[in-house]
Amino acid sequence: MTDVATRPQIFAGIPAHNATVYRRMRLNVHDTAVVIEIPGEGSYVILRDIEMDRARSVGAVDHVHCPSDFAPSSGLSGDRETANAQAAAQMLREKGVTEIWSDRSLPLLYAHFLREGGVQVHCDPELGVLERRAKSSAEVEALRTVQGITEEVMRMACETIARSEASATGELMHDGSPLTSERVKTLINLSLMDRGCAPCESIVAGGSQGADCHHRGEGTLRTGEPVIIDIFPRSEHSLYCGDCTRTVVHGGEGAISQELRRLFETVRAAKAAATRATRAGVTGEQVHAATSRAITDAGYHMGLPPEGAADDFITMPHGTGHGIGLDVHEPPLLDTGGPELVVGDALTIEPGLYCKAFGGVRIEDMVIVTESGCENLNTLPEGLVWE
Repeated sequence: MTDVATRPQIFAGIPAHNATVYRRMRLNVHDTAVVIEIPGEGSYVILRDIEMDRARSVGAVDHVHCPSDFAPSSGLSGDRETANAQAAAQMLREKGVTEIWSDRSLPLLYAHFLREGGVQVHCDPELGVLERRAKSSAEVEALRTVQGITEEVMRMACETIARSEASATGELMHDGSPLTSERVKTLINLSLMDRGCAPCESIVAGGSQGADCHHRGEGTLRTGEPVIIDIFPRSEHSLYCGDCTRTVVHGGEGAISQELRRLFETVRAAKAAATRATRAGVTGEQVHAATSRAITDAGYHMGLPPEGAADDFITMPHGTGHGIGLDVHEPPLLDTGGPELVVGDALTIEPGLYCKAFGGVRIEDMVIVTESGCENLNTLPEGLVWE
């Protein structure tokens, strides 16, 4: 296989949505851009003409062009993405490049025009993955900042639920109106925007809705029922993501059933076990195994419920966590088959237990992998009571 350092590479997409392209050009634009790296010549970006000065001012690439700089004899399409693909193919033809490599995110449109132009395109599924996983100190600080904001908003959401009033029928009331999942999610998004983050599709799932670990939540919340809150915003400034989950129960300690308390203590123990297991050199699968042991040793199950399972069947159907950075879900996975961890991996550790009869409990922190362990970026309490 050709050495990575000696082979031409191409990356394309909208930087606002494609973290691979953004990371190479460090400019957040909402039109498609192409980054081409040619050994011995440096890096090129092809993007819309009105963005060229901004790209030059950032200085992340060596050469800045627009599609008309590499217009083929047949002319450029009026479609911007097609024009970029045409220009990329023409540029490579002019430079005599006949073979190029890309990552898993290259749009098929670019492969089409490159191949039409006589350029052989190779996909390297691992290209850039390890580079993105090993976060720099600046990236860790960006994650620390956005996770701090996430925790501030999480505290607000949990305390809003805990301090609300309960009607005679158990429905929660806030400022004279029913407190619904939708209202809490609106409060979350307003708070995130006030702190420089984009709104996100947070989870606020009360009672039996929480049995589905990704149910967004809807309707009026009730006293005595667990409410899973999962907030995962993106900083408008750095574009790095936060991710935090907590579970809250209205009504104080007296409202927490013995079974729910046992679920919570098991999840907390599983998170602690996974955190202790996390360090450079171990695999994501080994971290997940630590979670699994804590769950099954307590008498609960791992994996999806079997068909026809009773409503009181309690299990953890998902992995222990995932990588995080410019995207909220990135490699590596903390699950079966998860790869060896490296220094600088940013991970979520988020065990949970779920039951159709009354809902679930999940706790999620973000950690940074070190040689000897991991640094937890969270300081927020884990408990069910937030009064």
